[in-house]
Amino acid sequence: QVQLVESGGGLVQPGGSLRLSCAASGSIFSINGMGWYRQAPGKERELVATVTSGGRSTNYADSVKGRFTISRDNAKNTVHLQMNSLRPEDTAVYYCTATIRDWYGYVNDYWGQGTQVTVSS
Repeated sequence: QVQLVESGGGLVQPGGSLRLSCAASGSIFSINGMGWYRQAPGKERELVATVTSGGRSTNYADSVKGRFTISRDNAKNTVHLQMNSLRPEDTAVYYCTATIRDWYGYVNDYWGQGTQVTVSS
């Protein structure tokens, strides 16, 4: 089995920073793309950022470009999201996702349980 566990959410004032982390564990053979999504109350889940397997190519939602940075550590099967200059509209539950090939050869998209980020004064 494969699990993704997020950490690092919390309450922060506007203009502040948070760093989210997500660790994948279990019967992992390889990890392809990894990313972060978020879902605010009453809204659909939306893409925040993605990173390719080698970490060289990244993609960001327009709303977070220049403020958020996604990175990954393949040795530790982790992905991070550094969030700076946070705004109240960044308030949401943040989910990490990864496309993983397990030791049995199956490829699936996995999701974490989510971590709450609240930006408020």
